[in-house]
Amino acid sequence: MTQGDEYARQSLFTESGYFEPQDAGAGLPDPEDRLAYDDDRAARWHGGLDFGLLVLRIVLGGALGAHGLQKVFGLFSGPGIAEFARILAAHGYTSQTTALSWVAGITEIVAGGLLVLGLFTPAAAGALLAITANVVYLEYRAGFFLDGNATGSGFEYHLVLGGIALALLFTGPGRISLDVNTPWRHRPVPFGFVGFVLAAGAMAIVLSLFR
Repeated sequence: MTQGDEYARQSLFTESGYFEPQDAGAGLPDPEDRLAYDDDRAARWHGGLDFGLLVLRIVLGGALGAHGLQKVFGLFSGPGIAEFARILAAHGYTSQTTALSWVAGITEIVAGGLLVLGLFTPAAAGALLAITANVVYLEYRAGFFLDGNATGSGFEYHLVLGGIALALLFTGPGRISLDVNTPWRHRPVPFGFVGFVLAAGAMAIVLSLFR
């Protein structure tokens, strides 16, 4: 490799880690070199992106974790297990509503806490996606918008939360997380597909067995 080729190879990426086009005569790196650059760029700190993912994790995990505390312990003026089981029965669940109430509440608490920490993110985001998708399915007949003056029905709120969960499945938790050195943080897409399939399976099982 000549000195000019080496200079072109080193200058393909700026210090920020992003590609900038070079002169037409500049040499391109070999495929192995391009792969090395991609890996190096994935390992770099990107403050805005990582902070944004942290905010999304806190919002989703905190909101649904608080909902779980309402269901299980009756905190924040929540219904508690018995009342939530009655709510499930009113939505068409015909068996094991108390057990299902415990499962839903504990899942929200645990998955919400893990998501805030950025730990086992694909599993946590997949679990919350299954819960929010199930609520959207139950509420879609009531319309899109929440009706604050009457029943409070409408699925817009859980649709937004489910969208955040789906996005986090495929973006990963970012570097401000306990998952920072895990395979699913560096390669989030394949793990995201696994989490999506598991979420869809969990939703199908709940709807088929308990309704």
